[in-house]
Amino acid sequence: MGRITEDLIRRNAEHNDCVIFSLEELSLHQQEIERLEHIDKWCRDLKILYLQNNLIGKIENVSKLKKLEYLNLALNNIEKIENLEGCEVLTKLDLTVNFIGDLSSIKTLKHNLHLKELFLMGNPCADFDGYRPFVVATLPQLKWLDGKEIERSERILALQDYPAVEQQIREQEKAYSLKRAKEKEEAQRNLEEEPGKEDKKRRDPGFDGRWYTDIPPAIPFSTERQGYVQTPEIQEEQLHTKRSDESEDDLAFWNKPSVFTPESRLETLRHVEKQRKAQEKVSDKRKTAKPPRTLVTEEGKVLNVNAPKLDFSLKDDEKRNQIVLDLAVYRYMDTSLIQVDVQPTYVRVVVKGKPFQLVLPAEVKPDSSSAKRSQTTGHLVIYMPKVGEVITGVRRASRSVKTPPDSSRQQTGRRGKQTEKLEVDPRMHSCPDITTIVQEKQHASSKLRSEPQITPGEEHPDFEDNPEVPPLI
Repeated sequence: MGRITEDLIRRNAEHNDCVIFSLEELSLHQQEIERLEHIDKWCRDLKILYLQNNLIGKIENVSKLKKLEYLNLALNNIEKIENLEGCEVLTKLDLTVNFIGDLSSIKTLKHNLHLKELFLMGNPCADFDGYRPFVVATLPQLKWLDGKEIERSERILALQDYPAVEQQIREQEKAYSLKRAKEKEEAQRNLEEEPGKEDKKRRDPGFDGRWYTDIPPAIPFSTERQGYVQTPEIQEEQLHTKRSDESEDDLAFWNKPSVFTPESRLETLRHVEKQRKAQEKVSDKRKTAKPPRTLVTEEGKVLNVNAPKLDFSLKDDEKRNQIVLDLAVYRYMDTSLIQVDVQPTYVRVVVKGKPFQLVLPAEVKPDSSSAKRSQTTGHLVIYMPKVGEVITGVRRASRSVKTPPDSSRQQTGRRGKQTEKLEVDPRMHSCPDITTIVQEKQHASSKLRSEPQITPGEEHPDFEDNPEVPPLI
């Protein structure tokens, strides 16, 4: 049974920031509500109230709504107009398609002096002879009835014939009252017979859905006891038989002729609710727990996974020798719902229980990694330094080329034109090796001694004698 709860009202009060005490308009249509309650205590400032297409059987708990101007109770199970005297400024009342047979109950609306529009079409009373003249004469403040304006001449004629019309209406009300009593008795009888039918089906030996003549007689007794009932084919057949029985019952319910009454509407609702619960029960049985997503295979291979389906970018920052992952996490999601795990070869981020895993292009240092959350976009940025030294701003050392002995003359002649520069190895900045210097000196002296003495007269024709060059030893 649908009930009016505080949570239901708040969910339908979004236009008022979910504040209900100052609510002026409320719509609770199609909520399967069977009783009108709590509204007069929680929403005293209501001006417009929509309650159409529910199962409300009685008008109640609205007399304290002093500011109510429009009440819509169309398509409900109301049989009598009552308890509206307290709605002092009620201007419009819609009771379309209900079960109002007590037309005399409209006399309670005489106290609603501001009532201008009334809708009663679709009710049993609207089929009474003299219905419209009776309503027009009973409620002098009305301007519109069932969407049709009331003329002054019509009201004068209705008042002239009022005594005869009232007597006619009373007789029709008595006839309808007897008819409703019979309908209630029949509905009660059908309600009491329903459990009996179920018990009869359970006691019936053929309730399994099969005739005994359909059972193969060639099956041995021992086989039947040991394996016949437990065979999967038989279990599937029994399940199919049960479903067919349920579908037959459902088809029989909808094909059964019934009178449009409040009881039939309630019965239909109960049947639909029963079918829905049965479907949910079957779906819950079929539903199996999903196996956890594989992140690492049995062979140890790490997989790329994006279960939360987030946009991301992976950048290799060579200047700072690090890998940067930018994950587009939801902007307004709480950071406590994010878990970050950095490993040497991959990174894993769990967002609201859903894993995001990415294999890295290079090995990183998990202990030196850091994660930050952007305050503007909400993105999660993870900085992961790579393993290895960082060398920045170092010029490449020029290679030393060994010159053959024949070219030493040309190099000696060009010393006057070119300035010699010593090549310094960057690795030797810290501490010079004295033994190496001595060995290089000895090696150089032995090399010079092995070279033949060359006089200026025997030099090449292009030789230039530069006095600034010191003589060779």
